[in-house]
Amino acid sequence: MASTDLVGVTKRFGDNAVVNDVNLAIEDGGFVVLVGPSGCGKSTTLRMVAGLEQPSDGVIRIGERDVTRLSPRDRDVAMVFQSYALYPHMSIYENISFGLKLRKMSKDDIDKRVRDAADILGIQDLLERKPKQLSGGQRQRVAMGRAIVRKPAVFLFDEPLSNLDAKLRVQMRVEIAKLHQRLGTTMIYVTHDQVEAMTLAKQIVVMNLGEVQQVGAPLDVYKNPVNTFVAGFVGSPAMNFFPCELDGAGGPPRLVGKGLSLAVPQRLASSVGARGRKLTLGVRPEHLHEAPLDAATVKGKVDVLEPLGAEVLALGHIEGQPFTASLSPDTRAKVGDVIGLAMAPEDIHLFDHDTGSALATERRA
Repeated sequence: MASTDLVGVTKRFGDNAVVNDVNLAIEDGGFVVLVGPSGCGKSTTLRMVAGLEQPSDGVIRIGERDVTRLSPRDRDVAMVFQSYALYPHMSIYENISFGLKLRKMSKDDIDKRVRDAADILGIQDLLERKPKQLSGGQRQRVAMGRAIVRKPAVFLFDEPLSNLDAKLRVQMRVEIAKLHQRLGTTMIYVTHDQVEAMTLAKQIVVMNLGEVQQVGAPLDVYKNPVNTFVAGFVGSPAMNFFPCELDGAGGPPRLVGKGLSLAVPQRLASSVGARGRKLTLGVRPEHLHEAPLDAATVKGKVDVLEPLGAEVLALGHIEGQPFTASLSPDTRAKVGDVIGLAMAPEDIHLFDHDTGSALATERRA
């Protein structure tokens, strides 16, 4: 096991910086998930840790060693890819043991490591089969077993569940979480799926356009996003955003916009600035509740209803501005209805309209 540090890591292709000045300190035994949209630089960052790409600038340390210019084989890392990359002509036992044979380990040591890994992953009965005889989830377990037998200082996962169906992804998320609890080895995991990030990570690194936007525990990032990008990316369904401005004429300051008028929450009062300032109000769908029309914060027209069992998602618009709200499963709302929606002051987020940065506020616990 080992800590992993990235200091000022940058990767350029020509004049284009696909990763720009990334600084991360990953503690020994940590589980860090790099998350962001396609093209944000997360996989390139992982590949630089693995040694498959060389940084243009910066330093990468694993434990006490500077590994920036070391080859992949000398970094003591093991990588699990999106593609299983199994040898089709070899048995599962041979696939898992192949790297150990290249290291010229003894047969007894190889056998013990392979069978220990198979026991951890529950594939003891599959060792004599060929990859084509396995399901996608079983093949991914084999790929993980090939990494486990190396006993690396750091595990690297590059979107390992992308090829699996929804049910298998859930099962494999559980397996990977249990694997980390059992081994306690440092893990760095890349995904574009924020649900995977929220459920697996001890620490999330949200990236966009090659830069780190926010680092923190999953729930802290969810509750306290630093800008509109993080707020909109982390959370499913995505946060609602409503343009508004500060109006303090004739009384306490209020937030006003299309179909919107509400008092500035007390915890945000010192940060909103002067009258006329343009802001963006954010509220998550689960915090936008159906309310009687005469007691509603806003009124919206329902365009689509998505019954999900425990909730009904209402998608519609408020004077042309789209919204998504989580309604009770026994709602009487119908497509085409105008419904009242309310939001609690403690659930509101405010961002500067021009920069997208969150206004300073008390952090939500």
